[in-house]
Amino acid sequence: MADTETTMRTPQPKPWIEALHAYVPGKSAAPDGRPLVKLSANENPLGTSEHALSARADALAPSRYPDPEAKALRGAIGQMHGIDPARVVMGTGSDELLNLAAQGYAGPGDEVLYVRYGFSVYDIAARRCGATPVVAPDGDYGTDVDALLSLVSERTRVVFIANPNNPTGSFLPKGEIARLHAALPGDVLLVLDQAYGEYLAPEDDDGGLLLAAGHHNVLVTRTFSKIYGLAGERIGWATGAPGIVATLNRIRGPFNVTSTGQATALAALEDRDFVERSRVHNAQERARFTSEIEALGNHGLRPLPSEANFVLVLFEGALTAEKAYEGLAERGYIVRWLPGQGLPHGLRITIGTRDQMDAIAAALREMAEGAQ
Repeated sequence: MADTETTMRTPQPKPWIEALHAYVPGKSAAPDGRPLVKLSANENPLGTSEHALSARADALAPSRYPDPEAKALRGAIGQMHGIDPARVVMGTGSDELLNLAAQGYAGPGDEVLYVRYGFSVYDIAARRCGATPVVAPDGDYGTDVDALLSLVSERTRVVFIANPNNPTGSFLPKGEIARLHAALPGDVLLVLDQAYGEYLAPEDDDGGLLLAAGHHNVLVTRTFSKIYGLAGERIGWATGAPGIVATLNRIRGPFNVTSTGQATALAALEDRDFVERSRVHNAQERARFTSEIEALGNHGLRPLPSEANFVLVLFEGALTAEKAYEGLAERGYIVRWLPGQGLPHGLRITIGTRDQMDAIAAALREMAEGAQ
């Protein structure tokens, strides 16, 4: 009898883990396996800095563990942004740090707050630690500060804000970020996810780094995956008060940034010309592409204003987002269709090269004009 019971009993996951929906990455191939031009993951179309690639090739042998504290890289980040390196913590991409923020400050019985159409990892981070996700209404697909504040309760422990936001591209200016922070209780951690922060013009800084430097309840996260073109290396960083950094360091993975990753990121920081060239290219091509889609407004296509390296196009006419998604795939391009995030009528399209954006715009025009 005991043997039978033993064979029938199996480990059971916690109910909050069973409720998780795993993150779905952007596709790079058609259902039949054909490789497609990938404009679904917000990668840098200019690739990676040659300086960074050279440093990667010269990195230490893989038989050695990496520096567990990433001292040189944290020092360079601190120097660039005027931050004490002791207040910088590294992560396996910023995704690890977002999850650690929830894990460190929330759990069963607590609430994690974010806006509708926010980054899908926020829901995962909340549920992963047993907390309850609370979703605030959006304001025309953007972050509504008053809607967020109306849902803050005595159980709120973490508030996530992506700025610019993914997948909508919306942006909260400095004054709104400051207003949100000022109205939050002191025991609520405000996490400002600035994965696309380097794409902003310098004058559009949202003030997050200054808030993190001057307050005990603000964490800012950044990544090398976007403008730096190091998505394959999985390197992120965060900064906040010493107590927050200490908490994240206690629970992050040891040796979580590889030797090659540290060397490559360090060199990428040094190549300011590549970063500026990437920012300018993105701004120019995003503006051109947005203008092309706005010209299709009479066919029901609407591009949302974006400050990131993508544009969310809404399909509100005869041509549906699903049909446009399929039509682009037939023409060799993969973009991001987001029915799982409540956006079955939208496609998030990464800003690629000039030729790629011209081809996407032409294909959407052809399909829109041919839709009945």
